[in-house]
Amino acid sequence: MDLIAACARQVEERLVEAEKGHDWYHIQRVRKLALYLQSLEGGDRSVIELAALLHDIDDAKFNGGNEEAGAHAARDILENLKAQPELIDKVYQLVLNCSFKGMQAEDHPNIELQILRDADRLDAIGAIGIARTFHYGGYKNQALYDPDIPVRKKMSPKEYRQGKSSTINHFHEKLLKLKQGMYTATATKIAENRHRIMEAFIAQFQAEWEGLDWNGGKKD
Repeated sequence: MDLIAACARQVEERLVEAEKGHDWYHIQRVRKLALYLQSLEGGDRSVIELAALLHDIDDAKFNGGNEEAGAHAARDILENLKAQPELIDKVYQLVLNCSFKGMQAEDHPNIELQILRDADRLDAIGAIGIARTFHYGGYKNQALYDPDIPVRKKMSPKEYRQGKSSTINHFHEKLLKLKQGMYTATATKIAENRHRIMEAFIAQFQAEWEGLDWNGGKKD
């Protein structure tokens, strides 16, 4: 079995019990997106594919906030699979900096990092992004929407994970901002359509919440 296939098998086995917005199917979608972006934007295909497979192996959202645990887990897996040290180091750096709080990829010449972050962000928006967001909100027993909870403008990583919010607020706090943060031209084009899908959903949600979709567009 080659390295990529062996790595994929280990990741799939480790994510059997994962929260379903960050499970093996998420990994597969990010992998496919990353490889598509690579085919048009360039970069080392093997490094990108391995990093896509390993980017959520120990997500900080589920391990108490340890941002480096995933990169260390990725290194351990690749070392156990006897990957070349240079390849391990490249994948380690991508996984370490993949998160939204990692280094700014626009300031880094590494096209592999830009592609990995674009692919991961693309899976956070659009129809799949909407579904994942509400699934995670349910997992956290978070309100769908609460008009009394304001949208947070600034927050620390701890506040982001533990502060009181709602699933609808998450769109305004993060997801609707992702389109403008894509790095590659290909991802930017994909993001434009997925962004419109989210905008339409939010508009319809608000209309139904206020009763405007059945009251002639007017509040009582």
